[in-house]
Amino acid sequence: MSKTEFLIFETPAFPGFAAAPDRSLLSTLLSDDGGRYSVFPGFLDVHVHFREPGFSYKETIASGSAAAAAGGYTGVCTMPNLDPVPDSAAHLEEQTRLIARDAVIPVYPYGAITVGEKGESLSDMAALAPGVIAFSDDGRGVQDEALMREAMLTAKALGKMIVAHCEVNDLLDGGYIHKGAYASAHGHKGICSESEWRQIERDLKLSYETGCAYHVCHISCKESVQLIRDAKKSGVDVTCETAPHYLVLDENDLQEDGRFKMNPPLRGKADREALVEGVLDGTVDMVATDHAPHSAPEKAKGLQGSAFGIVGLETAFPVLYTKLVVPGVLPLGRLIALLAVNPRKRFGVGLGDDYCVWDLEESYTVDPEAFRSKGRATPFAGWQVSGRCLLTVAGGKPVYTYQNDCVRRK
Repeated sequence: MSKTEFLIFETPAFPGFAAAPDRSLLSTLLSDDGGRYSVFPGFLDVHVHFREPGFSYKETIASGSAAAAAGGYTGVCTMPNLDPVPDSAAHLEEQTRLIARDAVIPVYPYGAITVGEKGESLSDMAALAPGVIAFSDDGRGVQDEALMREAMLTAKALGKMIVAHCEVNDLLDGGYIHKGAYASAHGHKGICSESEWRQIERDLKLSYETGCAYHVCHISCKESVQLIRDAKKSGVDVTCETAPHYLVLDENDLQEDGRFKMNPPLRGKADREALVEGVLDGTVDMVATDHAPHSAPEKAKGLQGSAFGIVGLETAFPVLYTKLVVPGVLPLGRLIALLAVNPRKRFGVGLGDDYCVWDLEESYTVDPEAFRSKGRATPFAGWQVSGRCLLTVAGGKPVYTYQNDCVRRK
């Protein structure tokens, strides 16, 4: 392998990263000396659902973390819509025990903002704080403004961030896809964009008043982008994420299939374009997958009847690289910042000896049946993409190799 010249990605945030990869390990695990591999910092996904404890038929810590490793991730933050909800130290311990036993990469759990994620009273945030990455009621927006203010004041005192799923329940009106042209043409009930941005508007005000660090989950519409852009200029301590599907798809791509149903929904073309603009100008800080696996029956009931949620850990980089980097819309360095650098800085997760190796020239078809995740629902099934993850190393140890994965599938 002496002829291979690895393309080592360096960033100002991690100036020593170029020296991190163990060349002997790489030479042992990779036999092709074509000289076309790229080495990136290990990705961090701050928004995944691993469904355990409580819903292991959808996903487990083992299957979810294996899927993450196959996608180049060396860390993930797991949302608290579980059973039991991690709203107390005892409930959190059930999850952390499974993580310690089964995770192949570091898994950082969220603590719930409210008891049972019901939005009625605060969880035992002080007891949870030492063991959680931040606080979130993801899957539900906290409807009561006074309760959210109390949560932000408590989180600030504990040195933790509030990570919010923003949704005004009174504006949902039974919708399940975007309230736009497709819904109107096909007789579907729509979810208006205001249901998202109205609660973001409220929380930005609360964050400014309390001084609490605030992060907005999976933004999907142009109004959300502008509100966060303006808030940053006003000094609010806010960051946000969007997901790959909101950057490369919109309602014009919808099909009558549950694999196109997620919350928030795919919105209009103008919303997608605003999100891309937000990524380019720094308003959107990071990309998270909102990896949300369900069983096949739960996703086989069309747009109306299927459960909300798609999987994304194993397709995030290839899809974004193919659809945004290759056409020249997004610089490769910016994509790595969105997936690795910015999430780690904001959430305080160090890099360590974590990296992933990619063959950016290899093209292939997305095949959900080859996923390590238990989930198969993806709008990217059948897409031709470029970028194959060959190796993922976490803590100096290989947690995924493509050669071994090929053997596993035979």
